[in-house]
Amino acid sequence: MGSRGIGQLQISHHQEDPTERDCSPEAVYPKGGFTMAIHDKAGSKQNAMTDVTTEAVSVGIAGPPIEGEANVELCCCLSKILELRTSDVVLDKGSKSHEKVVKLLACTPPEEILEKLKNTELERIFRMA
Repeated sequence: MGSRGIGQLQISHHQEDPTERDCSPEAVYPKGGFTMAIHDKAGSKQNAMTDVTTEAVSVGIAGPPIEGEANVELCCCLSKILELRTSDVVLDKGSKSHEKVVKLLACTPPEEILEKLKNTELERIFRMA
């Protein structure tokens, strides 16, 4: 696993051995993928990305942090922002924490992911002005 900083955000690139697979659906990944650090803010007024820093992408989630509802909404929100299928955004770590790691299963280059995050951040800033 190599990690490379793109702009400000750290995105890790994985090349996994397909023979090393878990039986759960969340662990069955195609070759390759990316992980992102996420800071979630469950209980927000709406689903929206709120900040992109060197440490993590902050995302406000409207769903309550009860029985994984906020985690499902987080993956749906990120899939819309990144223009990926919902099934391509999987919670990898932190199901009961505000600090999470999300795995992106799509073959989208990290540069394109970062560009979409930056564009979403700029749109949010201009809407506030």
